[in-house]
Amino acid sequence: MKEIDNILNILKETKKAIDTSNTSILKDLSNQTIHTASLTQDPDNIAVAVVVYSLGKIFERQDYRKLKGWANFNSITSKALVISITDLEKSNLEKFRKDFAFLTKAINKISGKLKNYIEEVLERAKINKASRLYEHGLSLEKTSKLLGVSMFDLASYTGQTGISEVTLGQTIGVRTRVKWLKEMFE
Repeated sequence: MKEIDNILNILKETKKAIDTSNTSILKDLSNQTIHTASLTQDPDNIAVAVVVYSLGKIFERQDYRKLKGWANFNSITSKALVISITDLEKSNLEKFRKDFAFLTKAINKISGKLKNYIEEVLERAKINKASRLYEHGLSLEKTSKLLGVSMFDLASYTGQTGISEVTLGQTIGVRTRVKWLKEMFE
């Protein structure tokens, strides 16, 4: 795993945000991780980005907290984060991967509407984060394989959001750059 310190910091901040009910931080943390994941193509960074984003979406929904199984889900999530943080602090990567995967498996401990809602959030989070990786320059095929989503779903999502049309990779012509430089020094 690359960027252990980055993931460790992200997980600590995630735990703190959940404990203080500051879910807006979770989106920023997920975006930080997806940026690193796009550079390293590290599956651990990608998994963290998806889970953190999902947790943000889940914990921001106050109505979920009223559903049967919420206390159990909240408890399992909190414990899994603490254990995952401890694993990383001890540099035990294999145990981290196993314990971190438990976060997504926590859904199986829940029943009813909450389980369905959370499963849907996780699936959408995968597609959302896959689109962000694609936006950062990874190929559609590579991105779909890294996140385990179909190329069709990813292409459909990026087509709807306009990500496929982003022109960030285009450079500015020499004449325009020279013109801007002249304007700056006038």
